[in-house]
Amino acid sequence: MPQGRGFSMALALLILFPLVLALAACASGGPGLGLGGPRPPDGLSRDQLLSLVASCHLLRVGQNLDNRVTDATVVNAVQQFRLSFEAVIKRANQLVLRYQTDGPALAERATQACSDLALLTGVRPALVRLEESGRPSAVWLRLDGAEITEGFAERVIRELRDKKAVGLIINSPGGSVHEARKLGRYLRANGLRSAVDQACVSACIDVLAGGAERYALRGARLGIHQSRVPNRYSSHEGGQLYVADSFRYLREMGVDADVAIAAASVPNNKLLLIPLADALETQLITAVVDRL
Repeated sequence: MPQGRGFSMALALLILFPLVLALAACASGGPGLGLGGPRPPDGLSRDQLLSLVASCHLLRVGQNLDNRVTDATVVNAVQQFRLSFEAVIKRANQLVLRYQTDGPALAERATQACSDLALLTGVRPALVRLEESGRPSAVWLRLDGAEITEGFAERVIRELRDKKAVGLIINSPGGSVHEARKLGRYLRANGLRSAVDQACVSACIDVLAGGAERYALRGARLGIHQSRVPNRYSSHEGGQLYVADSFRYLREMGVDADVAIAAASVPNNKLLLIPLADALETQLITAVVDRL
């Protein structure tokens, strides 16, 4: 089940008409037809496609308890397959009623729907938050020089929610790997982006890796080295298990796990800077940008 605030609470939340207008502002060429437009891929009916789009949309609404959010794959699918906005909203409300006593089942279905839509559209699942005007929000939470200590993940998650941010800009010397991965998994599950415009090293890399989309400003520094092994991994064998945990986490995030192997070869008192070209190749970042 995705990490987020009480997805089951969303079952009482109807998807209201303002979102229809906002989605219309994101699309080109008019609202389209629920039964017309390009054919979906073989093996998928237009009705099934509509349910996928509505389910993914509900994931973001349920996580945020806000009917002005959706997912990038939803916006793209509506445009690409010329779906009717009204049909998407109607199907979403039908799903709410169908699963009103089984929120976890809807959450599981919705998470898979976003993954399926990503394959269909070629767009990464990511949160889209809409302003009153219908324009996408560009609000980010910024953390500079933050050491990742105990309780860090929950503090940042609260700030992200309070700020209604679509992403996290983090420049950090690192700290607790456990807290970094907790926050990274939250970012990914909730479709939030990550970015660095100065320096992100050590455990900060695990936060960066969690972003649904991961940006680095030209000139930003990304650095890795061995993590300090917790006491529970005091033996040599335990240290190897710790490296394996790093390998699995990066693979879970869709990042080349060889990054973890490279980090394990660098003593904790030294730092290996990763060229941005290599960070792109390994999918540690998804884009190098000139501004955020």
